[in-house]
Amino acid sequence: MNRLCPKKYLFLLCAFMAAALKAQEYDIVANWLRYSDAQNSLYHYYAEKAFALLAQRQADIARLKTLADWQRRQSHVRETLLQLVGPFPERTPLHAVVTGTVVRPDYRVEKILFESQPDFYVTCCLFLPRPCPEKAPAILYCSGHSAEAFRSAIYQTVIINLVKKGFIVFAFDPVGQGERVQYLDPVFRQSKIGGPTKEHSYPGAQCFLIGSSLAKHMIWDGMRAVDYLLTRPEVDGDRIGITGRSGGGTQSAYIAAFDDRISASAPECYITGFKRLLESIGPQDAEQNFLSGLARGIDHADLLQVRAPKPTLIISTSRDFFSIQGAIETAEETQLVYDQYHMPDNLRIATDDSSHVSTRQNREALYSFFLKALRVQGDSTEIKVTIHPPAELCVTDAGQVADSRSNRFIFHLNAEQAAAKIALLDQRRVSPEHPQKVRTFIQAQFSDTLPGCLDDVYCGSIDKPDYRIEKRFLKTNDYVLPFVILRPKRENDGAAILYIDERGLQSAAREPWIVPSVRRGRTIIIPDLLGYGECGPGKFRGDAYHFGIGVGDFNIWFFGILLGESLVHVRTKQIIDFLHYLENRAIADARRLTLIGKGRTCAIVQHAATVRSFGAVILIEPLLSYGSLVLHEYYKPEFIHASVPDALSDYDLIDLSCCIAPVKQLILNPVDHLGEPLAPDRISAMTKPLVDIYIKHGCENNLAIKTTSAKEQVDSILEIY
Repeated sequence: MNRLCPKKYLFLLCAFMAAALKAQEYDIVANWLRYSDAQNSLYHYYAEKAFALLAQRQADIARLKTLADWQRRQSHVRETLLQLVGPFPERTPLHAVVTGTVVRPDYRVEKILFESQPDFYVTCCLFLPRPCPEKAPAILYCSGHSAEAFRSAIYQTVIINLVKKGFIVFAFDPVGQGERVQYLDPVFRQSKIGGPTKEHSYPGAQCFLIGSSLAKHMIWDGMRAVDYLLTRPEVDGDRIGITGRSGGGTQSAYIAAFDDRISASAPECYITGFKRLLESIGPQDAEQNFLSGLARGIDHADLLQVRAPKPTLIISTSRDFFSIQGAIETAEETQLVYDQYHMPDNLRIATDDSSHVSTRQNREALYSFFLKALRVQGDSTEIKVTIHPPAELCVTDAGQVADSRSNRFIFHLNAEQAAAKIALLDQRRVSPEHPQKVRTFIQAQFSDTLPGCLDDVYCGSIDKPDYRIEKRFLKTNDYVLPFVILRPKRENDGAAILYIDERGLQSAAREPWIVPSVRRGRTIIIPDLLGYGECGPGKFRGDAYHFGIGVGDFNIWFFGILLGESLVHVRTKQIIDFLHYLENRAIADARRLTLIGKGRTCAIVQHAATVRSFGAVILIEPLLSYGSLVLHEYYKPEFIHASVPDALSDYDLIDLSCCIAPVKQLILNPVDHLGEPLAPDRISAMTKPLVDIYIKHGCENNLAIKTTSAKEQVDSILEIY
C-alpha cells in the first residue's frame, strides 16, 4: 500500500489551502447570509418587476363593477392582444389536399395537407363519424409537446372518443412536432436541435428578434384550420370547439381568444396565473410568451375573459407543474365577468388529483362539457378505443414535410422579414443623421441616475506587491452589485478600465493582461452584473436550455421578453448606474475610462457607450450583427442573451459602434453567428459603415479592427491599449 510521507502530505495540504485562499480572494457576498441567494438575483429582479405589474393589473380588475366596465375591459384586452401578436399574415389560398384515408367501422380519417401561409404546410387528420350527420359539430384538437403530436396514444384516446360521440375532430401538427420538424436530421430522422420545446424556442427567439413571435404563427395555423373546417359541408360552423392539453392547452387558449368563431373552449393542463407561474417554474418555451405581454397587463385570465360569456372549461390537475392555485385564482377572477353576463354556468373548472397528465376523470369532464356546449346528445363515459399506429396517420409519404415538399419553415418566414428590415437600415445609413437618430433612440431608453443606492459596502482589501485589491458591493433598490477595484500602488494619471465579463469577476480578474495593466498604472474595476459571477447564473433553467448545438438558457431571456426589458437593457442600465456611482465617488472619470467587453458582453458595452461617452471602448470577440442571427438557419444559442428583441427595426450592432465614434475603439477578433472567427473580407464588408464614420470625423486612427489567433498576441494587444 502506497502511503504519502508526512512532508509530501504537508506540502499537498498547504498547496490545497493556498489554492482555496486564492479562490476566495475575490469573494465578496459569498459569506453574507442576507445575499445567500445572490446567484438568483437576475430571476428575482425580473420577478419583482413582474409582481408589481400584476399587482397593478389586480387593482384594475378590482375597479370593474358593472357589465359595461367588463365589456370595456374585454375590448381593451382584445385590442392589446392584437397589438402584441399581430398583424397576422394575409389570408392566402389554403390549397388543401387529401393525401389519404383510413377507414374504421364507425369513423374515417382523412389526411389533410394545407398551407396556412404560402408554402408553409400544416399536416392534419380529419376524423369524421360514420355515418356523419349532415351538419355535425367540430372540435379543433391541439397537441401538447409530444414528438408524435396528435398521434400519441393518449391524444388519440381523446380524439377517437369524441368522434365516437358524434363530433368531427380536426387534429393538426404544431410547428416543430409530428411531421413538421423544423431542423430535421436526414440521417437520424429527428431534430438536430432537440425536442418540441427546443424546436419552438430556437426559431421563436429569431421571431422575437424581428418583433414577431412564434405564438403568432401557431395561432395563425389554428385559425387557418378553422378556415378549412368551414369549407367542409359536414361541419356546422356555429358549433366549433377547441381543446388540447399542455402545449395544446396553450394553443387552445390562444386560438379561442383570437378567433371569435370558436364557440366552446377547453384548455387542459395549461391555465394558471403568471403570479403562480413565476413563483414556481418560471416562463416556459417561446410560444408561451408574448412580447411585452406582462408589461401590457396580460395574464392567463385575460385569454378566458375576452371570450366571455362563451362556454369555457378549465381542466387542471392538483399536482401539475402549472400551479393549481393559479388555475383556481384565474377561474375565480374570470367567474366575475361571467356573473355580470348572468351566465355563470358557462365557465367551469374540472380538476383531478394527479400530475401533468391526462386522467380519465378529466377526459370525461371534457366529453360532458362539449356534449352540452355544442348541443350533442350522448354519454360522457369514456370507452376503450383501438389506437392507430402513428405511421398510419402520417399525412406525407416520407413522414416529414421537410422531405416531401418545397416547404418553408419558421426560419424562412423570419429571414424574409429580417432581410426587409436590414435593407431599410442600409437605406437609413446613407443619411449622415442616422447615427444621431440611433443614439437618441437608445438614450431615451435609459435614465442616467443611480436607482436609490441603499448601501455602499466595503468588504476589505488584499495587498499585492504592486497593487491593492479592494472589494465592495452596492445594494440598490433593485439588485446587489459586487465589484473589485484593482488599484496600482504607483502614481497614475487617472486612467482606468471598466471590464465586463460574463464569467464573473473571479475569472475576469485572472485574465493575463489584467495585472500587467494595473502595474503600468491603470486602475481596473470589474463588477458582477446580474446573472454573472456571484450574482448568477441562478438555478432557473426552464425547458429551452440544452440545445443540440449548444447551451442557450433561453427561458430567463423570455422573462425579459414578457416584461419588455431585455437582458441587454438590464445590464446596460447597471453599467450606467455604476458609472454614476464611480464618478460621484471620484473613483473614475468616464472621459478617462476604457470600457471593455468580451463575447456576449460586447453588446452591453456597445449600448452603454452609446448612452454615455467613454475614453475608449474595446470589444473582444464581438458579434457584429443581430441580423446574422436571423438570416442564418443555425446560430449559436448563447448569443440570444446578447440580443435585443425587435432591435432590427431601429438599429444593428454596427450602428452602435458608429454611435461611439469618434471615441477610440478597438474591435478584436469579431465572430459570426456561430461564434466562429469572421473571414477578413466579411469583416471589411460588415464594418465599412463604421470605417466610413471614423474617416468622416477625420480620426480614422481612433479605430482599430484586429484579428489574431494567438492568445499571447491578444493579451499583448490589450496590454498596449
